[in-house]
Amino acid sequence: MWEAKLKPDLIGYSAGISACTSGEQWQRALALLGEMREVKLELDMMSYSAGISACEKGEQWQRALALLGEMCEAKLEPDVFCSTALGSARAGMASSGSGLWRC
Repeated sequence: MWEAKLKPDLIGYSAGISACTSGEQWQRALALLGEMREVKLELDMMSYSAGISACEKGEQWQRALALLGEMCEAKLEPDVFCSTALGSARAGMASSGSGLWRC
């Protein structure tokens, strides 16, 4: 977006993060979330949900749960897709011997 001189917005970033989920590029998804913060965009439920899904696909359960923590701090309620990804993340953590995290 920057190279094309387009002003990044919430929808564009969220779409990019969702694309990272499909491409199993959780690192890039987290980088886009970071960029959103840098340009002072307020992350919404859709942004967090896409980031959590990307982390879940990459088996980055602790990162997914950290994003859930940020959602809770922002007073955002997880949607169905986010809840499904978090269920997988919690199951992955449980099977790896890690403790469960709650909002």
